[in-house]
Amino acid sequence: MSAKASVSITDSQDVFARRLVSEGRYSSLSAVVQRGLELVRSETEREQAEIAALRAFFEARAQGPYLSGEEGRRQTERMIARKRRALAP
Repeated sequence: MSAKASVSITDSQDVFARRLVSEGRYSSLSAVVQRGLELVRSETEREQAEIAALRAFFEARAQGPYLSGEEGRRQTERMIARKRRALAP
């Protein structure tokens, strides 16, 4: 199913879209615009998924144990020391 819509594009967008059609990459100007909308939809959905994942991460992190800056530093130093020992010849 398709719906008719009137859109305005800039002169440079028109030249670019017509070039894509003349090169055979798309069958029509409508196909170029449809592909552009699909790309915007895909990008928007990806961004929304990333934001949701970040929110979930930070919410879970907020519920977890809190470490002071000093304790975080100590744990980091111990981890680095373990890695250095493991990599030492």
